[in-house]
Amino acid sequence: MKLNQVLNHTNQVERSKFVNCIDKLCQDSKDDPELAKRLDMIDGQLKSASGNEITQLFTLIKKLFRKHIQEQIAIGGPQVSLLINILSRDGNCIATVPWIETLYSKEYKIIDELSSQLINAIDENESVDFERLSRLKIYRDCMSTAFKNDLKSNRTAKISEDERSILNTLADRLGLSREEIHAIEHAIDPIPELGIDEALEYLRENGIILINRRRAEIMIADEIVETLHDVFGKELHDKYTLRILRALSDSELSNILKNHGHKFRGVDRQEKIALIVHSGLSIRTVLAIDIHADDATQNQRKDRIKQLIEDMDLNIQRIGTRLQDRIDVLINYLRNTEEDEFNILSVSGYKELLDGLSKATPNVIERIRADFEVENKETLDPERLKALSITPLDILYLYSNDEVKTIRNDMALPKRGNPRTQIIESFASANDKLIENYHLLARRDLQGLFAAGIEIKEADIGLKFEEATRSILEQLGMNVDEDLRKDINTAKDKADIIVSLENDDVIIGEAKSFKNGQFSKYSSTSRQVKSYVKRCENNGHRVAQVLIVAPEFSADFIDAADMDTEINISLLEAHGLQKILSAFKQRRNPNFSPKLLTKGGLLKADLISKSI
Repeated sequence: MKLNQVLNHTNQVERSKFVNCIDKLCQDSKDDPELAKRLDMIDGQLKSASGNEITQLFTLIKKLFRKHIQEQIAIGGPQVSLLINILSRDGNCIATVPWIETLYSKEYKIIDELSSQLINAIDENESVDFERLSRLKIYRDCMSTAFKNDLKSNRTAKISEDERSILNTLADRLGLSREEIHAIEHAIDPIPELGIDEALEYLRENGIILINRRRAEIMIADEIVETLHDVFGKELHDKYTLRILRALSDSELSNILKNHGHKFRGVDRQEKIALIVHSGLSIRTVLAIDIHADDATQNQRKDRIKQLIEDMDLNIQRIGTRLQDRIDVLINYLRNTEEDEFNILSVSGYKELLDGLSKATPNVIERIRADFEVENKETLDPERLKALSITPLDILYLYSNDEVKTIRNDMALPKRGNPRTQIIESFASANDKLIENYHLLARRDLQGLFAAGIEIKEADIGLKFEEATRSILEQLGMNVDEDLRKDINTAKDKADIIVSLENDDVIIGEAKSFKNGQFSKYSSTSRQVKSYVKRCENNGHRVAQVLIVAPEFSADFIDAADMDTEINISLLEAHGLQKILSAFKQRRNPNFSPKLLTKGGLLKADLISKSI
């Protein structure tokens, strides 16, 4: 979940520690002219600043925040480091306190057991070669020295920020995994087995996490997760590492496990992949060294990375000539792909993908919960998955290559090409067909929809019209905020669409499909939207406009909307919205602003289309 959304999901008290942290860092960087300008815009009052304004300030002080985090991790000790490792994993950016306690207990047992195994193996090792156990012994001795240095000066033993950064570099050069690092540190500075409340409060005090007290829910923003990964030297999210591993051969997976002391004989492919992902190995080390034979030449290693990029079906034009260049290109491509991946399917297309995969074994929801460590009581719909930063492609990569081919075949898709891409495109095509026939959905023309090859129940037309409207607004580049809509909606009042603008402003959208003639139910519609406006304002948002989309409007409806003094209403006919999207797609550099939909009254789609 993006920082702006996290701030919108917390009240002033809950975000106060994060705001205090940002305020302090801003005061330390007053000489920055851009930062000073931003602070002047809010008169230096961060407590009353909007989520958008705080996010802009955070972007400007990101380097200072990274240094702040680095310092606090060093002071916080091993329990804080372990908690950060859990919270910054894919799927854990929003989780209840009891669930994090469960994950912590599970992780503690793994680390405690591994720690005993490693220390025994290191102490029993008599080899003088520079092999794995010798490298682990070097790291253990260096960590022990760093930890006990303070005792010489009669101070509390701990690892300082500077010592931590040196140890991180050493671990990277020795090719150690995050799991091994935690296990060795546990042997030197034991991690407490119970009680994480104090550590969570420490993270909250230092602006790393926010806690929604009402829901007992911990939230950590995507931007902060990226900073934590940077501090710990983690170049890729585990979900992207998984994609790379899926494209490797069995022998290459065995090579990785062998190089890091794991059992590989008699271990099936799925278990090999799970072991590698969980151990937290450096993906750069895996790609540069571990997957290759010891006697592989530099050219052979470069060719393998080139082949890997092709096997993963990545749209990369220039891959570079050096081995490290090719690894850089691959890593950077995956790091920057998340936003595009959310846009490859609309919310309705994403939902249909989940429905389609629910027939597979095991059930897709069970697989998401297991692999992304999502709590059982959590409802997993497209909105929640997006908040957890889980894209449609992430879900398809939870299935093995053989499983995903079976799913493709069951869907009767062509057998040539990348099966995951084919599955995504099939759901995207279904969504495109709905948008192409958007005017028929608006008029609830069931026969026309059947003639266009769209099989749909009449009872589902209204819902599909809402989803298609959201999809069109998303394609126009508008921020359709499903998280905010879910927060604001109640069992009685359910807004169809909420679009977030700058400075906590929003547009409330209503999509009204209507079968016969012109839509004329103004009194009931106005009561609906006014209740939504009230709920938005009670949640700290200013409603810039209400947008109502329908097939056509009666003259009385248009006049009543024009004369309503309580709210600002814009009306847009469905074929007009379709025309605006068509104009948007035809332009090489379209110039569309949500403000074009806030003029009030019946909007002129022809004029808006020309202005794009």
